[in-house]
Amino acid sequence: MHYEYGEAYFGSYKGMRYRLAREPLENVKFVPVDQRGPATLMATVWPEPYSYAKTDKKLMLSENFEVSEEGFTKAVEWINEQYEARFALYK
Repeated sequence: MHYEYGEAYFGSYKGMRYRLAREPLENVKFVPVDQRGPATLMATVWPEPYSYAKTDKKLMLSENFEVSEEGFTKAVEWINEQYEARFALYK
């Protein structure tokens, strides 16, 4: 439900930063589900040290997932895979 309020979730882990957000990023909490526009759950990863707003977009990698519990689970798995594939060398 956090994402229905138009808020992104940010985090970092050993050299990798990440963001998970409903796109478009808008508050739909009080809009009936059948009246909401199309949306995805977008996961983004990038190298530290800068924030999402201050990092060159060329350094970011994003993937879209379905807005559902299954989509959330797949997004988290994707973020973990990105760490193992790209950022594990920062350990």
